Amino acid sequence: MKLQVYLSGEIHSGWREELINEAERQLLPVDFLAPVLNHDASDNVGVEILGAEESNFWKDHKAAKINAIRIKNSIEKADVVVVKFGDKYKQWNAAFDAGYAAALGKSYIVVHSKEFTHALKEVDAQAMAVAENIEQVLKILEYITLPE
Repeated sequence: MKLQVYLSGEIHSGWREELINEAERQLLPVDFLAPVLNHDASDNVGVEILGAEESNFWKDHKAAKINAIRIKNSIEKADVVVVKFGDKYKQWNAAFDAGYAAALGKSYIVVHSKEFTHALKEVDAQAMAVAENIEQVLKILEYITLPE
């Protein structure tokens, strides 16, 4: 069984590359989907395509809606969603992605440090697993893709 896995969450570290590279090294039957990872491209897509805005609210609104097309389609295609919360910034969008996955009945795995357990208790409560690191996510993916 080959899984489609959407990688949601923080974009300020190389966790996606680490996960993808190790999954490939282990020959796991997994294809990965992701949002646009270039922060400037993601933030500016609305004004780049649809024109300038005087207000940052409308600039962000345009970008969020265009980015949502990719994100929603990816979550809908995914068999599993991995949602990583990093330490540097608050990832409100990642919490939204987890909620959307839950609303669709998608299995999702949350990754965060113990420090955020209380803040993310509702997100964690709906998750199929709460991991502290990428190695644990890889072990879960390995297990759920085991041959019958």
